[in-house]
Amino acid sequence: MTIDVALAESGRTLRSVTAAGGALRYVARQPILNLRGQVHGYELLFREGPDAFFSGDGDLATRTMLDNTVCFGLERLAAGALAFVNCTRESLTEELVNILPPSLTVLEILEDVEPTPDLVKACRKLKQAGFRFALDDFTLTPAMEPLVEMADYIKIDFKLSGPLDRQWILRRLEKSVAALVAEKVETQEEYQEACKEGFTYFQGYYFCRPILMENRKLPANYSSQMQILKMLGDEPLNLRRLSEAVKREASLTYRLLRLINSPACAVRQEVRSVQAALIAVGEENFRRIATLAITCELNAGQPAELLRMALVRGRFCELAAGLYALDATEQYLLGLLSLLSAMLRIPMAKLTPSLPLRKEICRALEGASVPAGRLLRWLASYENGNWAECDRMAREEGLRQRELAACYSQALLWAEDSMKFS
Repeated sequence: MTIDVALAESGRTLRSVTAAGGALRYVARQPILNLRGQVHGYELLFREGPDAFFSGDGDLATRTMLDNTVCFGLERLAAGALAFVNCTRESLTEELVNILPPSLTVLEILEDVEPTPDLVKACRKLKQAGFRFALDDFTLTPAMEPLVEMADYIKIDFKLSGPLDRQWILRRLEKSVAALVAEKVETQEEYQEACKEGFTYFQGYYFCRPILMENRKLPANYSSQMQILKMLGDEPLNLRRLSEAVKREASLTYRLLRLINSPACAVRQEVRSVQAALIAVGEENFRRIATLAITCELNAGQPAELLRMALVRGRFCELAAGLYALDATEQYLLGLLSLLSAMLRIPMAKLTPSLPLRKEICRALEGASVPAGRLLRWLASYENGNWAECDRMAREEGLRQRELAACYSQALLWAEDSMKFS
């Protein structure tokens, strides 16, 4: 499916989802326990809002969940355990799931996914890449045999199956190496029955209802997203033009940097510019995260003031860097990301470990008085009308305030222009 078609199909449902969720993203997670009662993994579940339920477009839910893993980190969402992520046919055949780290992820194939030759081929490729598979709400049919051969976990629904049904299925799975998961176990009697029948993992309300996790998402710059969307169709990507567009999109820049420093990419290198980040991630990975991000953000209708301020800060630091022999691209990232804490409502100290930036830049983001952060500190005082602090910094750090004020005026105009639809 092309990007344009995917966006068109998801747009209608996305309006209702974003209206329900507002500026927040909701993820529910339910533990999967072993025989000793220890957490083996968590199933991550998309939720429309704080009511902890979902009914709607399954493909959109999967896309949003994948985007959540980039934004908030799979290691945080699953607390370091295995993450069981529900997958639709499209997310598997179009390799959207490749943004996930194989070592931490179990791809859960939903019961309504038809095991077509294309799907089986895609799953074999993902299996070779190191992903594990779980078959959800499993029912045994001849068509399922290729997926059973690849499965690491087979989940059987205790609400939909009786003892005789399960005995019949388990006899036919004797040669399978997949671990058996008793799903929707709601009573002690069902748990004891599952243990006797040979199940080794357990999930259901008897142990724990899904716990809702609330995450704040970043405001999006739709103008830049539309430009980026057009550029994603180019082959090869024009990195210079693309990096300029990404620079205007704080939410996408953050996703990009998160991905570089995540187990999925494992580059673990310092990045000083958006273009360097694009090169480190690679074209295919960037196409995936950009498509997911834009699909999930279109029609979100968020307040734009924080985004505007972030763009102003980024451009100001970039322009003023040349006056003081600082790295302009690195200063741009510093200014752009300086409002992440306000956008996500997460302390900056919890965000910087996930960003592949120099230690001094991370300290500047956290508010430390380091040389690399002096332009940002001056700007923060200027924004607040703290002229005495601006004067003090100018005297002690040799800043030329007239030139800085000119840079600020240019940054304001640039940010306003960036926010307009083309």
